[in-house]
Amino acid sequence: MTKTLGVLGGMGPAATLDFLAKLQAATPAQREQDHLRVLVDINPKVPDRNTSDSDPGPVLAAMAAGLRDGGAQVLTIACNTAHAFANDVRASGLPLVDMLEVAGQAAKAVGAARVGVLGTGLALGLYRDRLAHQDLEVVTLDDHEQVEFMALLYRIKLGALGQESRETMTALARRLIGKGAQAVVAGCTEVPLVLGAEDLAVPFIDATEALARACVAACLEN
Repeated sequence: MTKTLGVLGGMGPAATLDFLAKLQAATPAQREQDHLRVLVDINPKVPDRNTSDSDPGPVLAAMAAGLRDGGAQVLTIACNTAHAFANDVRASGLPLVDMLEVAGQAAKAVGAARVGVLGTGLALGLYRDRLAHQDLEVVTLDDHEQVEFMALLYRIKLGALGQESRETMTALARRLIGKGAQAVVAGCTEVPLVLGAEDLAVPFIDATEALARACVAACLEN
């Protein structure tokens, strides 16, 4: 029997909509009824994951419990950085499809050993841990470039999806390639809103897309 997916979203809202579109595209369906039942909590009120004076954990835990009580059988978080609070989500008792884990698997699948990651400071720490367990080395931006990335991230969250954002994100990704990255992971769900495989000379790992495929597999497995 197909399982019902619960999505903790809203971090930010446009990225969650991007995930849902990729989830639908990844689902093998011959008719409308073949698609997954999906319960989504788009909650942009989750405290900022990138500031030290906020604690998103209790909010995420409540979201997970609400999705469970609504009928979800599998959970996922449509935000890389929020995986720092994955244990709060797992407290719901439901299995969690981990975005960072599946992104690492996708990087290994293309044969990369050194993986560039575009993500928040907290997400980069998570990626180093997850990918180290997969024998992958993480390549990151220099400090001043990371500051530039974070400023761009917040502009994208406010809707800046135009050419300037695309050019800036592409330039940052190419800096990772210049440092030896053999693939680039979109380790923030805003990244694929302005960056695609066609922009880079190495494989582009869209963690959002990888998560969508993994969620479909988790919900369809018997």
